[in-house]
Amino acid sequence: MLGMLLSKIEGGSMKDKTTKKLKLKKPVKIVFTLITLMILMGIIIIITFNFLLSAVSTKSEIVNFEIEGGSSIYSVGKKLEKEGIIRSYLAYKTYVKLNKVSSYKAGTYKIDKSYSTKKIIKLLTGDNYLKSGITITFKEGKTIRGVAREITKNTNISESEFYAKLAEDAYIDSLIEKYWFLTDEIKNKDIYYALEGYLFPDTYTFNTNVTVEEIIETMLDQTDKVFSKYKEKFDSSSYSMHDVATLSSIVESEGIYSDDRKMIAGVFYNRLNAGMSLGSDVTTYYAFKVDLGTRDLTKAEINTYNPYNTRGPEMSGKLPVGPISNFGESSLEAVLNPSLNSYYYFVADKSGKTHFTKTYDEHNKLIKELKEAGNWIDW
Repeated sequence: MLGMLLSKIEGGSMKDKTTKKLKLKKPVKIVFTLITLMILMGIIIIITFNFLLSAVSTKSEIVNFEIEGGSSIYSVGKKLEKEGIIRSYLAYKTYVKLNKVSSYKAGTYKIDKSYSTKKIIKLLTGDNYLKSGITITFKEGKTIRGVAREITKNTNISESEFYAKLAEDAYIDSLIEKYWFLTDEIKNKDIYYALEGYLFPDTYTFNTNVTVEEIIETMLDQTDKVFSKYKEKFDSSSYSMHDVATLSSIVESEGIYSDDRKMIAGVFYNRLNAGMSLGSDVTTYYAFKVDLGTRDLTKAEINTYNPYNTRGPEMSGKLPVGPISNFGESSLEAVLNPSLNSYYYFVADKSGKTHFTKTYDEHNKLIKELKEAGNWIDW
């Protein structure tokens, strides 16, 4: 009896141990399975991530990629994906966040489509942008015709394409809306070129595929920077913004030195206040589209009415209809801060020095003296 009892007890104990063992193994298996799945998922994610960061092509294909000034890291990534240079913007975004990439330099880059996203990002964070853009110098005093010639000489843009854009009403309206210093006065039907006087002369660098609009607006942006320094002067002047620009363009072509220009501006104000014509040869040259220095004016040209020609009839006390050149800051400052004087006439000698006189007789006498001394400018 005792043996049978012990046997039953022992039998019961063995069963309980087996059950406990089975109960312990189930959670372990679940945990093991979950860990295995997580590892597999991690491997799959890594493989997928690396694939999405890999090159879009196994063949070399070099393309130009432009990063514009002010572009964010993420807008560049979207553009790279859109242009088919990287596989995935999401993978790119994750990579730049993990690697704390913060900015790129603006410019045009040569990128090979056989490069991985990592290699492309390394390229963009260095000084590998193309530095061989187009550099154009627009000299002070050049007319729109001179600007057009420089553009055509240095780019693939034709003069006719440039002039067509200047004559596009909708485009000019959009510029008037954008730039505070442009007014409806530039739309006067008698004005040859709407933006004459407003394309600031300077040295600019453009991309090789630059457009007409980009050139115009880059130059207008520079005009904005310069004009903004004198905004209070513009506001306090009794002349309109357009009038100041017009007078500045004449002063630019009439004088070489800053002090002379301030004196010349003072003379022009004296003549305007006295109801006299400005009598400026440079306005006549512009009126008849003759470049300065190419030849002398004819009597017919001088005596023919033209809204630009201040030597012609019907121009007493008037400014031309618009600017006659794209002037520099020195001429603008001269018009806004003229030297007050009592002169009404001036003439320049061969050295470029300007001589001032009060009366017409004195003026003619001075011209005679300059001619006799061989110091008179002949074209």
